[in-house]
Amino acid sequence: MIQDKDLGKIEFKQNIRARRMSIRILSDSLQVNLPVGYSENDGLKFIEKIRLKLIKRQKSISSQTIKLNEGKTLTTQTFDIHIRKAERNTLYASLKSGILNIEFPQHLSVNDVQTQTYFWNAVNYFLRKEAKRILPHRTQMLAGKYGFSYTDVKIQSSKTRWGSCNRKKNINLSFYLMLLPEYLADYVILHELCHTKEMNHSPRFWEWMDRVTDGKAKKYRTELKNYSIPK
Repeated sequence: MIQDKDLGKIEFKQNIRARRMSIRILSDSLQVNLPVGYSENDGLKFIEKIRLKLIKRQKSISSQTIKLNEGKTLTTQTFDIHIRKAERNTLYASLKSGILNIEFPQHLSVNDVQTQTYFWNAVNYFLRKEAKRILPHRTQMLAGKYGFSYTDVKIQSSKTRWGSCNRKKNINLSFYLMLLPEYLADYVILHELCHTKEMNHSPRFWEWMDRVTDGKAKKYRTELKNYSIPK
């Protein structure tokens, strides 16, 4: 492991199954997988070739990263998230009465990657549960209100898109929709329902969108760009 002034901590791992070198880019570090026969020096040479691209990608990831810490309450559609240090030896999370309390030992740094990973694993666990409870029912309600039909709704952990719809009218929704205001989550659901009519983004599709949003499709689309799926 080495520390780079631009890219942060760089970890090298030998991977006997890998056929080529690969890099996992995190907001403040890199994890380099080395195939058999490759050394850390080979990894460093590879990094130098694409250094500018790596720095640019890290900045992009960092801008989309939501760090959870003490004193910063993150609100979802059905619960608030509170982080605090506690006199305990292990990390702990509990959802009660609309509050997800996450406690961590005094000796851990809130900014440590492993600590943040635990925080988000806990948040994601409850986001998924709440999304499965809320979003299929919400989709059914909106479909009934506006006369859409669909085959199925699945809740996924997608970090690249809020939702999708295929030609079989199966709708996939990211459980991260629970981090959006309810009206924007509805906008995403309506977007996918409109795709059951038009599998494209043609003028006819946007006519459908304006019809079901009282002419606010463009406004909501612009607002949605202010939100990012956590990386």
